[in-house]
Amino acid sequence: MSEFVIEEWNKEGYLISTDENKLDLAAIHRYLTTSTWAAGIDEETVYASVQNSLNFGLYHQGEQIGFARLITDYATFAYLCDVYVLDAYQGNGLARWLMACIHAHPVFARLRRITLFTSTAPWLYEKFGYQPVNQPNYAWTITRPDIYKNKAG
Repeated sequence: MSEFVIEEWNKEGYLISTDENKLDLAAIHRYLTTSTWAAGIDEETVYASVQNSLNFGLYHQGEQIGFARLITDYATFAYLCDVYVLDAYQGNGLARWLMACIHAHPVFARLRRITLFTSTAPWLYEKFGYQPVNQPNYAWTITRPDIYKNKAG
């Protein structure tokens, strides 16, 4: 959670907000648990991840229809993740607008490095200046794609 001022953007009956009180954590969990990147994730993990991020909720008529979050130190670095727009709302430019709002946020302007990992929408992120990291021995990671599926208990 951040001490920063809540930012909001309105467009054609849609709202994007960083107000954590507006987030529908159950809806976020429902989506993420069936996503390609967080399949099987438990509610507790989703709730903890949201509490420790700068969150962007996307709403239509009070219903949460999309989400993205920045894991950030609020000064130099952020990891953009969990970006989604529900299938029923895709094709209307909402993901592009969500990305534009993230980039318009005052915290984003001061960050030296923003990273993301995607296998589902590289075309979207390319439009915002993201580039693949294809330099040898530059980006390193430990990846456990089935961690939520293999969790005991």
